Amino acid sequence: MLKSRSIKIPGLAWLGLVPFFLFGIAFEIMPVLTLARSSLTANDSFTLNHFERVLTPLFIDSFRNSIQLSAATALLGVVFGTIVAYAIVTTRNPFVRNALTALADVTTNFGGAPLAFAFIVVLGSTGIVTLVLKNIGIELYPTTFRIYSIQGLALAYLYFQLPLMILLIIPSLLGLRREWHEAAINLGASSWQYWFRVGLPILFPSLLGGFLLLFANSFGAYATAWTLTGPDVNLVTVQIAALVRGEVQLDPSLADALAMLSLLIMTACVAGYTWLSGHTRKVSR
Repeated sequence: MLKSRSIKIPGLAWLGLVPFFLFGIAFEIMPVLTLARSSLTANDSFTLNHFERVLTPLFIDSFRNSIQLSAATALLGVVFGTIVAYAIVTTRNPFVRNALTALADVTTNFGGAPLAFAFIVVLGSTGIVTLVLKNIGIELYPTTFRIYSIQGLALAYLYFQLPLMILLIIPSLLGLRREWHEAAINLGASSWQYWFRVGLPILFPSLLGGFLLLFANSFGAYATAWTLTGPDVNLVTVQIAALVRGEVQLDPSLADALAMLSLLIMTACVAGYTWLSGHTRKVSR
């Protein structure tokens, strides 16, 4: 019998990636280049005037609020997310473990306007929990708590920040070998000493990487913030949207300058997370 020989054409396999590259160029690279061009030009000439206009109290305050909100929700997400993830990993019931992991996967993708409306229904001025607490003598509004403030916004952000951290840290927690804990205990260390001298140092790159990713995730959020607080909370994303819509001032070039600075911040966070993830994988090997 004659055996048929397949003809191999060099580079033919790469043709399957052409749609992917075209999609990336059209929807990722070109928008960024257009954004950079708009923020650096005025009347078809190079200028840094748009970035100089960013250095005003209004926009500086928006960056300060966004950074503080992102840092606070990222830190709380790392702490509580790691604790919950450890409880999930150490549970002996596989059904509970799988169910909680699936729940974290679903809730981390629930955000935007629906999430804001859900919090308004639950913790708004006439929300279910607010009315129940009022009936038992606990007044939340207007002095104790407001869901329409930056504190309420932080609570809403934690709804998707915490489950995201759970999904990020579970692989690292699974990488902690039981033999390390047993060896530390046999050498006379307590559980606290094991965690502070062995467990947490090993997890530190994953924890820091998770913090950076959660920071970027919060910094770029817009729909939840606008639906929940509107213009009452001065955030970078809210300012960008206001400049693009032109409700008070129409200035797309200034909005593009704000977007470029935000993009640099989020790119640094994602790059740091990527580097730390690679470092963690090398250490685990």
